[in-house]
Amino acid sequence: MKILKDLLYLLYPKLCAVCELKLVDNETTICTLCRHDLPLTNFTNFRENKVTKTFYGRTLIHKGYALLFYRKKGSTRRLIQELKYRNNEEIGVFFGNWLGELLSENKEFESVDYIVPVPLHPKKFKERGYNQVTKFGEQLSHHLNKPLIEGKLKRISATKTQTLKARFERFNNNDTKFQLEDSSFFNNKHILLIDDVITTGATLEACANEFQNAENATISILTMAFTE
Repeated sequence: MKILKDLLYLLYPKLCAVCELKLVDNETTICTLCRHDLPLTNFTNFRENKVTKTFYGRTLIHKGYALLFYRKKGSTRRLIQELKYRNNEEIGVFFGNWLGELLSENKEFESVDYIVPVPLHPKKFKERGYNQVTKFGEQLSHHLNKPLIEGKLKRISATKTQTLKARFERFNNNDTKFQLEDSSFFNNKHILLIDDVITTGATLEACANEFQNAENATISILTMAFTE
């Protein structure tokens, strides 16, 4: 079996999702050099950082965190584009394991009851074939030992891709709507909303506001990246 695996590796070597060089045996998805070059946010205060401050005066967020900074040029942008538009769901697994290990050690989200990914509109899901946040959420669920809940929060409006919109238009994007089925399911629960990137926060704000329909619900936010 090992001989077969070695032969397959020679014919179809695994490449780094950033630099596209061959990965060695102990590397997955991203090579060691590229991983060390990623722009970590290094937020140490989960209640007072750039993520939570994005939502000040807009919606009530208990705490928030993002692993990386997202810039117009750089490795984070390349990774997110690979994940969203080139069917490379392994990147979601990679980030889910990285963040899951980090958060299982510091216990910051120990009080979370459910992990809920931001859903795609059915039309977008059909086009893409997957939600880019699902694999990310599955790994977080494994490490934090919290259930991943999909299907109860639904996106009921189709919008243009965020990257194609002007920043002002995205910030004032009131046509992105979500609907929570059976809001009582989340009564008195702590929900961890997850997504790939925070740009203006409009999408996550709309999701968080929908969860306000549940009684005494607490909302926290976790993403792979945050736009500087």
